[in-house]
Amino acid sequence: MPYHSVGGRSPHPVIRLLDPARSRVVLVTPSLRAQQVRSLELPGRRIRVATLMEADYQAWLEVRNRCRDWLVPWEPRSKGSPLPAEDHGSFVARCAMRERERQLGSGFGFGIFYEGRFVGEVTLSSILRGPFQNGSIGYWVDKDLAGLGIVPEAVVVVLRFAFETLRLHRIEVAIIPRNGASRRVAEKLALRNEGVALGFLEINGQWEDHVRYAMTSEEWAVRGAELIAAWID
Repeated sequence: MPYHSVGGRSPHPVIRLLDPARSRVVLVTPSLRAQQVRSLELPGRRIRVATLMEADYQAWLEVRNRCRDWLVPWEPRSKGSPLPAEDHGSFVARCAMRERERQLGSGFGFGIFYEGRFVGEVTLSSILRGPFQNGSIGYWVDKDLAGLGIVPEAVVVVLRFAFETLRLHRIEVAIIPRNGASRRVAEKLALRNEGVALGFLEINGQWEDHVRYAMTSEEWAVRGAELIAAWID
């Protein structure tokens, strides 16, 4: 499923949900310097999604190296820009950036863990509040595990978090039309197809059209229990 350093301690307190059976979220406060404790984990049926930390680097790099040719053609990148750095220091800085986004509430980046090992990523990003209350989901997975239902399960976990914990109103998934593997995720979940946005995002140096799939909180109220039963419980 191709994808379509900060010091000090966080000032945010530990957060505990009073109804874990409903959203099953565990939040703890980590040290941004060390990234030795996951700040957020969300369990599914076979997988869990969790914030990445320094200790995940080698597993992350192994998957990225093995799947690079499969992933890079689908990833956002301006024409002439180098590929993102994948050294240890850059990964740690990326984890710190994601942690800062989490604290600000502007985005949530997760690793996908299947059978105890890292297999991909899912993100809830571009969160806007005010009258919009919108966010976007993106994902990628190890090419050797594509088609096993790992990503649809991870997406349902993140949808549940977005609607039931963050109380967002609309979530979007935008996919290049020819990216059949990623589109199958949205179609398996019967996300509403809103049409094609022309020249929507620069992907691997080219402005690409994207099919926009979406779900609103009203739709989640109708379909959420069905999706949770099918993919999580």
